[in-house]
Amino acid sequence: MLRGPFGQFPVASLIVGAVLVFLFFFLIFFVIPLGIVSEAFARLGLSPIQGILVLVAMLIGNRFDLTVHVSDRLVRVAAFTSVQFRGNMFWFNRQRLDDSGEDILKQQEIAVNVGGCVIPCLLAAYFLWQGRGLEGFFPWCVMAAGVVGAACYAFAKPKPGVGLSIPVFLPPLVTVITVWLLVPREMAPYVAYVGGCLGTLAGADVAHLFNKGTRDRLDAAVLSIGGAGTFGAVFLTGILAVLVA
Repeated sequence: MLRGPFGQFPVASLIVGAVLVFLFFFLIFFVIPLGIVSEAFARLGLSPIQGILVLVAMLIGNRFDLTVHVSDRLVRVAAFTSVQFRGNMFWFNRQRLDDSGEDILKQQEIAVNVGGCVIPCLLAAYFLWQGRGLEGFFPWCVMAAGVVGAACYAFAKPKPGVGLSIPVFLPPLVTVITVWLLVPREMAPYVAYVGGCLGTLAGADVAHLFNKGTRDRLDAAVLSIGGAGTFGAVFLTGILAVLVA
């Protein structure tokens, strides 16, 4: 009979191994990310608890869209009879697995995502207010947002059934390079967050929605600003850019 190192029966070793694996993944996917987020928001003047609350609010808010406009354009929406969920930690999308349902026509909606747009914009407004006493702070934020927005506009692409999508690490990379090369150190974290988040939202989503040619190529029933394909970019920009800056 096989014996484990922690007892006579192998089940003891299996239990200990399972606990160790659980602790490893808990450390990798929960403790370390929380520490990174707390450090990023600490550089912006928020306490660790406030940083964690913001993180939780953004992740929960990512599941909710607030409709701001209903277009006259009609798009085909699948009548799901059998679905599967696909995606990653930042977005999920459902797809029909068979053709037994009939497509229906639905008016296309434009919405703002709570976690990917509303909360980052509120934070950006707060940090703009906090940095109002720094000389040249507002122009630096506008400059950074313009550079990031231009890069995001150039690389954002329509994604069938989702809307606009952008390479997730592009906005934080552009933000970090811009802030490192141009912005004074004392205001770099604030400029990184404000310019990075607002530039990503403006360039990857808002500007394209004003472009009729791009808008006509988007077949999603809901075009969510800061949702689906851009939420991850906005989230990582706000965290990584601040840390590096």
